[in-house]
Amino acid sequence: MCLSQVKDNNSEVIEAAGQGSEDPNIRRVFQFIGTGEDRHKVLVCREIDTNFDGVKDVVRRYNDAGESLHEEADANYDGRIDTWLTFAKGRLAEVRTDTNHDGIPDQWKYYSEGRLARIKRDTNRDGKPDVWEIYRDGKLERMGVDIDGDERVDRWNHDTDLKRRAEEAEQKAMATKEAEAKRAAGEGEGEDSAAAGEESATPGPSPTKAPATGESKPPPPAREPR
Repeated sequence: MCLSQVKDNNSEVIEAAGQGSEDPNIRRVFQFIGTGEDRHKVLVCREIDTNFDGVKDVVRRYNDAGESLHEEADANYDGRIDTWLTFAKGRLAEVRTDTNHDGIPDQWKYYSEGRLARIKRDTNRDGKPDVWEIYRDGKLERMGVDIDGDERVDRWNHDTDLKRRAEEAEQKAMATKEAEAKRAAGEGEGEDSAAAGEESATPGPSPTKAPATGESKPPPPAREPR
């Protein structure tokens, strides 16, 4: 990796060549804050030339704590910024996009705890949103449409398929619980039956028998003739 460095009393600039680039295409700007032993540098800006044409097309700025604040990017490399990112406490909060490349954002994405929460779209290119999308757990829940151009929802389209999937999942969970309950009950009955079988198979005390001596009675004495 190729490095170049420029430094003064208040800031420091470091340029580096990233993977796949022969010339430096990453520029980082650091600022020194604090005094004495507490003096240290923090990253305040980073610029990247992602397509190696010599022009930086991504610029991100940071606060004194090193957390991301804003980012601007030229996604289609036409020399005009078309994507704007805003961060809150270092996490992505909003993304504005110019999808038709006229220099004006026409799509706004909002994030909560790092997950997509809602989207606004300007589909008729009049500079005002006319479609609103609401997301839950990263999936589209409902979509609102402004028909008369007053920036208010005239019709909500709910994601019936999402609702159906939720109902199916709930029914499946209930069926699983019932099956487990039946299986548990069946195992209990089986144990009772097995116990009963073992009890019946246990030999009881044998009836008392006279011991066999192996001797026979002598025949009665024969009568003498008269």
